[in-house]
Amino acid sequence: MKKNFMYLLAALTLVGCGNKETAANQEDERVEQVRTTVLQPREIEREISVSTNLQGYLTQNVAPSLTGKIEHIYCEVGDKVSKGTDLVRMDQTQYKTTKISMANLEVEKNRITQLLRSGSATQQQYDQITTQYNSTKEQLEFLEQNTYVKAPFAGVISAKNYEDGELYGGQPILILTQIDKLKALVAIPETYFPLFKEGMKLTLASEIYPRQTFPATVEIVYPTIDPSSHTFQCKIVIPNTKNLLRPGMYVTTTIGLGKANAIVVPYQSVEKLVGANDRYVFIVEDGRAKRVAVELGQRFDQDIEIIAPEIVPGVEVVTTGQHKLVDGVKVNVVE
Repeated sequence: MKKNFMYLLAALTLVGCGNKETAANQEDERVEQVRTTVLQPREIEREISVSTNLQGYLTQNVAPSLTGKIEHIYCEVGDKVSKGTDLVRMDQTQYKTTKISMANLEVEKNRITQLLRSGSATQQQYDQITTQYNSTKEQLEFLEQNTYVKAPFAGVISAKNYEDGELYGGQPILILTQIDKLKALVAIPETYFPLFKEGMKLTLASEIYPRQTFPATVEIVYPTIDPSSHTFQCKIVIPNTKNLLRPGMYVTTTIGLGKANAIVVPYQSVEKLVGANDRYVFIVEDGRAKRVAVELGQRFDQDIEIIAPEIVPGVEVVTTGQHKLVDGVKVNVVE
């Protein structure tokens, strides 16, 4: 009986000590001093700036469907050519042979046609010569296009890979690039997908021409989002009749998207996850700090737009003291 009493006394002592330790831990709980701001919507002029490299609107590899000797190349790198200009003449032997065959078949076809009318030839003979004639005609057209290669559009010769007399293999003989009209692909954050429409007007700027801008138009808004970068692509087209811009040039564009309401916070209140590009802020919820992942929107001097489901008007965001916070820590908001 005495032994049981001693066990009970020891248990009560441990419980009492545990309660004291809990109370002490509660009294010593970490509390961080922070300043906050209550989020309110702000009307902004929605615009984004992106950069890209220009490309020729059309680029054509001059690569005939015939292999063999290149008889003559009519142009050099940098030459401007019009649509239909002769670019390359391949070996003409096969073309000339087929042309002779075509002439003979035409004579024979006319002869059979006359005999059919007089009853001296059968319909089968006529059908056979007509089929042969049509097949040879198609072959001759193919050979003509690939023996005497012409420019499919106006542009400039941007590459030449062979000389006269060389054997043509798989590499293009020439590369033709259109430069009186250019294009560019720009990657836009997925947040702005509903705001982009085909036909939107914008301007480009280049460091080469610091006091000049160039008009452009959104031609295609690509319908899918890249899951790795969370961006979508837009194809823009740029008139370049003065040839001031060239494919490969680096340009920037600022795209105006109209007025909108946004949540904006001081840039310094946004934290970056170490080793990644993820951004987050701390909000105050029931007296404790809560970490919220956010997407960054438009920058306004020292302020930045932030986007997340939890970021709504009325929420308190920590603007000072956030560097010391961890998720769930108790905070004391000071003025």
